[in-house]
Amino acid sequence: MMNLLSDFQVSIYTASATAFIISSILCFSIIKYNKNFITKSNNQKRLNTLNIVPLGGVAMAISFFISVRLLGEADSNIVSISVFALAISILGVVDDFLNLNWKLKIIFQFLFVGLPIYLLNQTINFEIFLGVDFSGRLNLIFTILWIIILMNSLNFIDNMDGFAALNSSFICLALTVLSFVYSQNYLADISFILLFTILAFTIFNFPPAKIYMGDSGSLFIGFIFGFISILFDWNPTGESYLYSSIAPVFLFFTIPLLDFSTVFVYRIKNKISPATGGTDHISHRLLNQGYSVKSTLLMFSILNIFIFVLIALTILFEFLSVIIFVIYLILIIVLFINFQKMQPLN
Repeated sequence: MMNLLSDFQVSIYTASATAFIISSILCFSIIKYNKNFITKSNNQKRLNTLNIVPLGGVAMAISFFISVRLLGEADSNIVSISVFALAISILGVVDDFLNLNWKLKIIFQFLFVGLPIYLLNQTINFEIFLGVDFSGRLNLIFTILWIIILMNSLNFIDNMDGFAALNSSFICLALTVLSFVYSQNYLADISFILLFTILAFTIFNFPPAKIYMGDSGSLFIGFIFGFISILFDWNPTGESYLYSSIAPVFLFFTIPLLDFSTVFVYRIKNKISPATGGTDHISHRLLNQGYSVKSTLLMFSILNIFIFVLIALTILFEFLSVIIFVIYLILIIVLFINFQKMQPLN
């Protein structure tokens, strides 16, 4: 049976189409059989308080796992990552329904992220960047923190219909293109399959949402992004040091960091706990300005495209990397100042 699974192989297009179909069927089924889903009582103020089932992540995780295996004898790293991605998605489901203590969640996140990193011996070489040697221990800690922060940053922006899903889709598309350009084809395949998995979910999550991503989805997608980012060779020529340092931040953290900094500063100034849910995110502030949900999604889509153009320019014109980075910082600062001026959604 194992030999049969290893020998069986389909094209990347068939695998991606399969991911889309399975994800669509599972999302539809979850919606159909959870029409009377009731959200647990929560004292935190949120925009998405409707009784909509938060199991989109389950559908995406299952469809991704199956579709990746259809590619044939998959890279052992990818198989291991897929298994742990399912585990992290299950953790998200438990949290969605039981509201786990944040300390317990962090412990499990460290376990599910740290174990595959240790087993696969895949880390970000942070020590060489600092010019120190701690026998890889600092690399291990930094890599675990990188992926955990990435997972939770995606969870942080899952605050409006379609927002996290759309942003994730753009990241997948960019990863596919970058992987293809740098001839890292197996990562291009994985990113392409994940893209179609998310797109199927987005159909049902697009406003007005019929299903939410939930922690099972944001943790799962962030987990996959994290491992793709450490498997991806950001500096294949060995020369583009500035690009290899800033491109991952551009790609993964622009909108989450902008959102987090806006919310954090506002809550500290108003003596509100940063850990409390609320309607003071950047998407909510735009809604309060009179923009519709779809218009807000369009604006962030344009921002994503602009960021990816900047990444492309750093690849094509490496000598302009410093100028491009300055433009990026100016853009973020201007947006941050403007979002601070906007009032939260009541």
